[in-house]
Parts: sequence; structure tokens; C-alpha cells
Amino acid sequence: MALPRKLKNMNLFNDGISYVGEVEEVTLPVLERQMEEWRGGGMNAPIKTDHGMNALSMEWTCGGLMDDALKQFGITKHDGALLRFAGAYQRDDRADVDAVEVTVRGRHSKIDMGTQKPGDNTQFKVTSELSYFKLEINGQVVIEIDILNMIERVNGEDRLADQRKALGI
Repeated sequence: MALPRKLKNMNLFNDGISYVGEVEEVTLPVLERQMEEWRGGGMNAPIKTDHGMNALSMEWTCGGLMDDALKQFGITKHDGALLRFAGAYQRDDRADVDAVEVTVRGRHSKIDMGTQKPGDNTQFKVTSELSYFKLEINGQVVIEIDILNMIERVNGEDRLADQRKALGI
């Protein structure tokens, strides 16, 4: 019997600046396919056909004012902000730690500076819309998605290579 790998600690980096001690929570991007029902003649039920991915976004919360993110607000390049999540995951039935890194590029669509009240926790929340995503576990790239370059690698397989070839790109 095994126990699940749980996040034991984490950090977030914004353009290489460490937010150790400042980042409170990170909601990693949801990987979601855009699926559409199709039922043709001779089919007894519909199936879902794959039409690519839905947009990627990430939310993160810090314990107070983060001027680095404020300075990035309204950045004009689709990949103007570089964020890197580093997580230490561990099972309670083993001593080894799994290093999980998520590297993303994008820009911030929402900055919520929250309620400001002396003596209360002042959360600073940012929503970042992404054009690039890479997930590594223990140094191995598991998923890499580069939307503008039409790259979607999963476990080493480039799932869009044939489409790029067909389009001449």
C-alpha cells in the first residue's frame, strides 16, 4: 500500500525573483481539452472529438503588496512575465522528495489587492493568462505547451508535429 504524494513546501519565482516567505498559495493551470460531441450516421451514441486546448491561466496569492507584479500589469507581450513554481512533494510512507517545477510565460489579467485593514491579513492575488507551460517532475519534462509555436509535448511525444508539417510550419 502506498500513500499519496503531498505538497510539503513550495516557492514561486517571478522573473527570477524569489517569493519565499511571501507566496501563500498557487493555483496551477488546469489542462483542459476543448471537446465537442459528434454523432454521425450509423453511430449509436455520440463521441467527443478533440478540438485543441482551452486557454491556460494560473492564480497566485501572496501575503501582501507585490510591486514586481504591479510593474508588470498591462505588459504588451503575450509572454512578458515569467513565473516558476517549485514544489516539494513527499509521500508519508517514504523519505524521498519529488521536485515538481511548473514554468509558465504570460501576462497578468487581474490583480486584486484585497481589503486593506490594519492588523488583518492583506492578501494580494494575481491571475496570469499563459501562452507557455512546462511541467517537470524530478528534472524530467512531462508536459510542454507552447501555444504560439503550436508545440504540445506530452511524455516526450510532440502531438502536434504532424499538424505543423501539414501546415508547412
